[in-house]
Amino acid sequence: MNWSELLVIVLPTFVTFFVVIDPIGLVPFYMTLTEGQSKKAKAKIARRSVVIATVILTIFALVGKNFLELLGISLSAFRIAGGMLLFLIAVEMLFEKRTERRKKNVTAETEEDDAADEEDEDRDVAVFPLAVPFLAGPGSMATIILLMSKYEGQWETQLAIYGVMLTCLLTCFIMFRLSGKLDKIITPKMTKVATRLLGVLLAALSIEFILSGLRQSVLFT
Repeated sequence: MNWSELLVIVLPTFVTFFVVIDPIGLVPFYMTLTEGQSKKAKAKIARRSVVIATVILTIFALVGKNFLELLGISLSAFRIAGGMLLFLIAVEMLFEKRTERRKKNVTAETEEDDAADEEDEDRDVAVFPLAVPFLAGPGSMATIILLMSKYEGQWETQLAIYGVMLTCLLTCFIMFRLSGKLDKIITPKMTKVATRLLGVLLAALSIEFILSGLRQSVLFT
């Protein structure tokens, strides 16, 4: 496979992961969840959340297809279901429901911290809600399984897809670490506009997954 063919796969893959994980939209929530923490603690939370998400998505990339087969779920059915899931995420982004849901998670987490009255100083938010479900949520899990199964047997392409996923997670880490500076640049209005634009792109990509699943289902019936 030459570079031009690989680029045709890599670019849509990056857009899909970038839209599903939404690094830009996560910055305000990361800042809220780590408010009052020291720079060292914030760095630790950012690092842990990305590492945990990477491990989870790597597991799904390696054994996701086998897990589906164990459950008796066909790839065509999962493509359709995964596409529908991504479409719902796109609708949430278009109508800002996703932001509201994240705010509820952040509010609940903050209330739990207040109730604990700082008794557990070692507890952080790296696992929940940052790693799961913000970084490694249902959408990103479904995306990695769908893309890896789509190019089954093409190890170069699969490696490129995995590299794109890592790049997107690395982008999240960088944005988390630069969140203090980005807060002055990324205004709420800019976030809303970007979220809606990315939502339209994700809606189109999700339809492609559904159509692909339907075509495969028709071929094998």
